[in-house]
Amino acid sequence: MHRNILARLQEWAASRDRKPLLLYGARQTGKTYLLAELARTVFPDNSVRFDLERDDRARRAFDADLDAATLVRRLEQVSGQRIDPGRTLLILDEIQASNRALAALKYFREDMPQLHVAAAGSLLGFSMPVGKVETLTLHPMGFDEFLDAVGDGAMVPEIRSCYEGAESCYLHDAMMERFWQYLMVGGMPEAVARFARDGDYAAVRDVQNTIADLYVADMAKYATPTETARIRDTWNSVPAQLAKENHKFQYKLVRSGGRASTYAAAISWLLAAGLVDRCACVSSGQLPLAVHEDASAFKIYMADTGLLAARSELDAGMVLDPGRRGRLDLGGIVENAVAQALTVNDVPLRYWTSGNTAEVDFVMQSADMTVGMPIEVKSSLNTRSRSLAVYRGKYGPETAMRLSPKNFGTDNGTRSVPLYAAFCIGR
Repeated sequence: MHRNILARLQEWAASRDRKPLLLYGARQTGKTYLLAELARTVFPDNSVRFDLERDDRARRAFDADLDAATLVRRLEQVSGQRIDPGRTLLILDEIQASNRALAALKYFREDMPQLHVAAAGSLLGFSMPVGKVETLTLHPMGFDEFLDAVGDGAMVPEIRSCYEGAESCYLHDAMMERFWQYLMVGGMPEAVARFARDGDYAAVRDVQNTIADLYVADMAKYATPTETARIRDTWNSVPAQLAKENHKFQYKLVRSGGRASTYAAAISWLLAAGLVDRCACVSSGQLPLAVHEDASAFKIYMADTGLLAARSELDAGMVLDPGRRGRLDLGGIVENAVAQALTVNDVPLRYWTSGNTAEVDFVMQSADMTVGMPIEVKSSLNTRSRSLAVYRGKYGPETAMRLSPKNFGTDNGTRSVPLYAAFCIGR
């Protein structure tokens, strides 16, 4: 399946000033597949891959001297393949299994810069050699990548064109149908591949549950029993956090009497593992937004909307049926899908509140703005929003945006963008 980030990997391979590459992200997002695609497209028949979680001999090659030439010689002995600096791609997969291998990236950079070294790992318990590596984060597949996987990739440039020109999309209804499908399937590559092949939501749900079980197993593997229980409880609370009217994270929903002192570390673990995304609260729309963040107020989203649908036990039949969908409360999961799209495009997640009187789902800034642009998210055609009006009246932004099931256009001075076009924002 096509992944947008592959182009950035190919640019890295062609760069004369490259550093060792560290590709990280949550498990099952496709890191191994991407590095295999890089090898196939740029280094045909000239790559060597080691799985440091499974291959004890490769892992032990890093136990002693970390001199680059010595390491290359040892890895050649383990693999039986020649590693030719300047021509060979050396892949160190599951690098979190060896802190020594992670440290070795520094010495590859200093002693053998001509060698292409690409490492991959989940965001679990390691620190990077600062300044000695290039990093890329792989997120679950976005809606544009989902469209490509299900055979509608030709619609991606059309949607982008409509977004840029604020023109109606002629296949709006079909794209909204695809969006509701994406809401259930999400962006985990195995789930998308299963749906693209069979269109079987039950099989997709089995994949999602297996992935969730793997995440829970990782919690036990990389944390103490006490920490594991807190991480698991925090992870399990996310659907309930997003189901309430106010999506602000509340520790009491994790466990009765819960406090930040007990569960803050669990949130940090989930963030580092790439399983959740944090949306900071800002008290003002004035730029820069970062200086107005309130560290004690935030929202937590699951990194993959499909996993959120599975953990929420949301039924595909109800979501895909227009009549039944109207009776569901999909506000939280639709908001999660938009958060996922913004995260993929490296847009910092922030929302605005004014006491208990108004709240705007997202606020973003760019170099051409004088105040933050408010982004409201609606899961239904009822798009009235007092909070957006309050924000506009207070800060007078050049642009306000509302994402909803409506087509592209303008509604009372607010730019209307269909939910399926969220992947265009900030790109």
